[in-house]
Amino acid sequence: MHKKLIYKFLGVVCLSLAFSACTTPSLMTKTENRAVPARYINSQDTTNTAKVRWQQYFTDPNLNALIDTALKNNQELNITLQEIQIARNEVRARTGEYLPFIGLQGGAGVEKAGRYTFRGATEASTDIEPDKEMPDPFPDFMIGAFASWEVDIWHKLRNAKKSALTRYMSSVQGRNFMVTNLIAEIATSYYELLALDNQLDIVKQNIEIQSNALEIVRLQKTATRVTELAVRRFEAQVLNTRSLQYNIQQRITEAENRINFLVGRFPQPVQRNSQSFNDLVPDSIYAGIPSQLLENRPDVKQAELDLAAAKLDVKVAKANFYPSLRITGGIGLRAFDPSYLLKTPESMLFSLAGDLAAPLINRNAIKAAYYSANARQIQAVYNYQRTILNAYIEVANQLSNINNMGQSYELKAQEVEALTQSITISNNLFRSARADYMEVLLTQRDALESRFDLVETKMQQLNAMVNIYRALGGGWY
Repeated sequence: MHKKLIYKFLGVVCLSLAFSACTTPSLMTKTENRAVPARYINSQDTTNTAKVRWQQYFTDPNLNALIDTALKNNQELNITLQEIQIARNEVRARTGEYLPFIGLQGGAGVEKAGRYTFRGATEASTDIEPDKEMPDPFPDFMIGAFASWEVDIWHKLRNAKKSALTRYMSSVQGRNFMVTNLIAEIATSYYELLALDNQLDIVKQNIEIQSNALEIVRLQKTATRVTELAVRRFEAQVLNTRSLQYNIQQRITEAENRINFLVGRFPQPVQRNSQSFNDLVPDSIYAGIPSQLLENRPDVKQAELDLAAAKLDVKVAKANFYPSLRITGGIGLRAFDPSYLLKTPESMLFSLAGDLAAPLINRNAIKAAYYSANARQIQAVYNYQRTILNAYIEVANQLSNINNMGQSYELKAQEVEALTQSITISNNLFRSARADYMEVLLTQRDALESRFDLVETKMQQLNAMVNIYRALGGGWY
């Protein structure tokens, strides 16, 4: 009769567990789209500049020294390295979860049962042989080992470990992406600094030219060939250019300190060779094919790994609906007198148990975790596709930028040459009274602006070279 009741009870338990496992909520899933265009405009070659190491891509030794120092000292990069260590520790923790837990335990205590309690009354009424009475109070000494193990039937713990490992690899790719951006930011700031130095030289040259012109106007005013108005206009032009000089000097200070911050040091002069700025020519860029972005761009690889981890998290959350099996056991020695601990088998104790459990009623918390994991997985799909799209657009924009900046620089150079010649012409005409002083002022102003624009265009051209390298995924190899 008792066996039948036990069998019925076990049958009910098995049916309940089976019902629990079979009633997993259905979800709306989304699959990522990895398709990218076959090529960029005017680019069909598979040769890719991203494979070039940054030490070879950037040829300025001063710039390379700054980058090398930043990769060692940049605080944000070092913070990211600690995040990688945290992710590595998470992998270690997850690995231990599906292995047996084994520990040692020792203890000592004493207990006095009340005479009028069930235990006290029972012990008092027990017929015990003389000289073998139970001690009162009762000491207790114990030493042993215990173990517990959750059998990973549904690979819940293994998938959690794989998810942690995938996120660790994702954090490594995040570090690589930060390295790429750090190198690009230092290079951009360095080229800006060179451009500002050249603009400062242009301003100083123009101050000298305008000061000479001012002296000529003053002499002509003395000779009554021009009025005081012309002198004042020329003076205003010189003062305006001098004020521009201090504005550029402030920008130079800020650019130097921005580089110092990225390098991880307090403000100090940045070593550079500004005379080589105009001779810097962007290297030939090989964009390769768009599918290479999936391999070269660290942010794309990071988004892909985050997506893989999110998929594993869904499996882990789903496994919570299924029964879990846990096995526990222990073995040790226990006695009320330390001298009896080694008297075996009387002092020996052991236990072995297994329990099977599954959620049956009120599974709202498990469902919520399951739905949330699926929502994060869908978010990861969109993030992955957005990252690929952004990578392609960045490359396309910079390829167009390189082409347009090259043509713009050629035209700007011709403009500077024409306006530089016009300064001499306007001064000669003004001396011979064949040109008005306003023509001289306008010509000097236009020449100054054109030389500024030429430096700006060169800087944008070099920045495009930096940005395409970053957009292709270079710099972290």
